[in-house]
Amino acid sequence: MAYRAPSASVIMAPNRSTSLLVLTRIEPVDLLRGLVIVLMVLDHVRDYFHASAHAFDPLDPAQTTPLLYATRWVTHLCAPGFVFLAGVSAWLQWDRHRDRARLSRFLLTRGLWLVLLELTVVSFGWAFTFGMVFMQVIWAIGWAMVALAALIWLPRQAVLAIGIAIIAGHNLLDPIEPEQLGALSGLWTIMHEGGVFVHDGVPFALAAYPFLPWIGVMAFGYGLGTIFTGPPDRRDRTLIVLGAAMIALFVLLRLVNLYGDPEPWKVEGDAVRTVMAFLDVAKYPPSLMFICATLGPALLLMPLLARLRGPAARFLLAFGSVPLFAYVLHIYILHALAIVAAVATGHDPAYLIDFVGNFFLQPQLLEGTGYPLAIVYVVWLLVLALLYPLCRYWSDLKRRRRDWWLSYL
Repeated sequence: MAYRAPSASVIMAPNRSTSLLVLTRIEPVDLLRGLVIVLMVLDHVRDYFHASAHAFDPLDPAQTTPLLYATRWVTHLCAPGFVFLAGVSAWLQWDRHRDRARLSRFLLTRGLWLVLLELTVVSFGWAFTFGMVFMQVIWAIGWAMVALAALIWLPRQAVLAIGIAIIAGHNLLDPIEPEQLGALSGLWTIMHEGGVFVHDGVPFALAAYPFLPWIGVMAFGYGLGTIFTGPPDRRDRTLIVLGAAMIALFVLLRLVNLYGDPEPWKVEGDAVRTVMAFLDVAKYPPSLMFICATLGPALLLMPLLARLRGPAARFLLAFGSVPLFAYVLHIYILHALAIVAAVATGHDPAYLIDFVGNFFLQPQLLEGTGYPLAIVYVVWLLVLALLYPLCRYWSDLKRRRRDWWLSYL
């Protein structure tokens, strides 16, 4: 089925058994989602396949190479893009239906469903065991949706102001350590600090994506949702101005080097490594500078993506129209391929069981494994080739059917 469509398409549902009466899709939103999926797959292939993935930070100017650095850094666009567009989509649903109670219930139930999915299906996919619970981006999106279910009862401008305040101000909370909060230390860890949870000396969970900053990003997307309901030319001009402003703010804050990221940069031995240090900002949790440096370019990309036609557009839309399906499925495909590759190259695949725990807590188990960066790119293309027809099938199925449960997948 061809994917060419107007900039916004509306699909009518036959009855009220669906969770939302009308599903509104803005094509540039799905195109950016599709690009995010493609980049995300690259990042996760690097995690499983690259020889140095466990040995050092690929963004460390002292140890990395320009290509490895770029391979990692460009994937930073993924999480901010995902979360921002989830907020935009929530606004588009509100704008179409004007049923605040219905939307709030949907955001609450979908958010809790995403949290459950992260703790079970997604965590198992990463590890092929239940040894370590991995609280990552789906977890953060889920809790941000739960928060947005309450925030949407406020005027849109108030939600936008709250989003900006969280993004701009949450780094003021950096000095607070979980240990200072006593019984609330665990809550602070999953909200802002991040880290490993241990019981009787055994790690059992990793909060990689503290969700407070991501609530700000989603509220920011919801607050800016009106940009996507106007004429395309005005939308594109606004996105260009906003994206450029965020990049300019990042550069200004980074040059001042006083606030907006927990790690100030410094001049390195040469210009290339100095630029690497300048761009290396904190993702866990995402600092103000990180959000400006990644969401700014993502917004600039949307007007360009809106002009895509033909196979390139169909390729990205296949992923972007079913992002959750693509996300969950790629983990299982990638992990299975990693085990096959380990066996085929004479490695013991045991290190790929409970991979998350080994990657973060026992990296010595991964020594001597992995492949050159060129192989990472080959596997990336292979995973996309395997994922594409499955996402096309699922996207077509969701267009043909209106079962209520499909809106949760």
